[in-house]
Amino acid sequence: MYLRSLFTLGLSAFIALGTPVASAELKQTMSLDDAIERALATDPRIEERLQLVNAARALLQKAEGSDDLIFDVNAFVGLTTKIEGGFFAADGVTPRADKYDYNGLTSWTSVRFSIIKPLYTFGKIEHFADAAKGNIAVKKEDVRIQRGDTVLDVTRAYYGYLTARDTRYLFEDVESRLQKALDLVARWLDEEKGDVRQADLYALQSGMAIVKRYHARAASVEAIALAGLKMLTGIGRDVELELADSRIRPVAQPTESLKVLQQRALLHRPEMAQLEAGLRARRSLVAAHRAGKRPNLYAGIAGTAAYSPGRDKLKNPYIYDPFNDYGATPMVGVKWSWASGVQKAEVAGANADLAALAERSAFAQKGIPFQVAEQFHHVQGHYNAVVELKQGSRAARRWMTSRYIDFEAGLEEAEAILAAFQGYVLVYSDYLRAVNDYNMHVARLRYVTGDY
Repeated sequence: MYLRSLFTLGLSAFIALGTPVASAELKQTMSLDDAIERALATDPRIEERLQLVNAARALLQKAEGSDDLIFDVNAFVGLTTKIEGGFFAADGVTPRADKYDYNGLTSWTSVRFSIIKPLYTFGKIEHFADAAKGNIAVKKEDVRIQRGDTVLDVTRAYYGYLTARDTRYLFEDVESRLQKALDLVARWLDEEKGDVRQADLYALQSGMAIVKRYHARAASVEAIALAGLKMLTGIGRDVELELADSRIRPVAQPTESLKVLQQRALLHRPEMAQLEAGLRARRSLVAAHRAGKRPNLYAGIAGTAAYSPGRDKLKNPYIYDPFNDYGATPMVGVKWSWASGVQKAEVAGANADLAALAERSAFAQKGIPFQVAEQFHHVQGHYNAVVELKQGSRAARRWMTSRYIDFEAGLEEAEAILAAFQGYVLVYSDYLRAVNDYNMHVARLRYVTGDY
């Protein structure tokens, strides 16, 4: 079970965080703080969140830009029929009736334009801009959340590697002692000395096979965790990485009370800031949708110009000639554009989103303190377990050593030394696992209180 959990630790280090960065150094020594710093600087997931912040800023620019000048220009060149003469036929009395007669073709150039400046939108632009600002704040907190996730990933990989390496050291130690016992029993059997039997040799050989099996698995988990740590920190695969810690050790126990940690979490957790910003943004969206049925006041200039050289120009002020004409005028206007049913649905939807977010905020006020309490009690329990298992592992090692000395002196049988070896392996491996779990719960406690 313990080694299976080690494999889980090692595999968790393979979270995809981007392409390793080439390094000119062939060997690097790195502490946990160094690893975290490198990962925070190279994690593409953080960069992705930063780009989403830029996208949110672009939405704000779009909302605020709605108050700038609005240009509408339509220009084209086409063909139309030629026409000579004025409004009347040749008799000067009858209106002409040859509109669809073909008299040849001529070009037709037309330009229509308007330049509009919104004067007042009854809060639409302001409310949408406020909503965009809230969205930016939410996206910024996403960056903080991802940074915290990255710190946890690196911490898990770092301690996972140390745990796997110390486990390998454990099995190397036991394997060395078992090999010496095997050599001793084999020599005694050959020389027919000591109170040993062939069964003792078989027992030690079977024990050695099991130890080698777990030794090999621990070594593979160590290699996996190291490769994952390199990937997390952006170190090239060919670079030799050495950790600053020679052994996994329990970190300092947090000294703050549970109440203090819970209050800190409610103040500093990025989710709380997100909820606050989200509520502001939703309220602004509700107000913006409600303002949708109100008009927009504007001022501007509109004009048109058209020219067709094959058609005589009509200068009658009561007749509009789309082929030969020009003109422009300043204007002030009021524009309404809304669908009553759609506008009501938009307001109702925005209100529902606002209510849902308010409920999420209410749950966070309860859920976040529970998360802190959960990790706080995990830390306390695992700390006590580490203390007890440390003492137990020392006693188990003394037990193993004394049994081994007695076995060399011919005072113990092979079953006794195998039992001592097994007891030492179980207790010390549990200690290593407990230290790893304790360190991770301390890291998660910092995570849920908003320290990351």
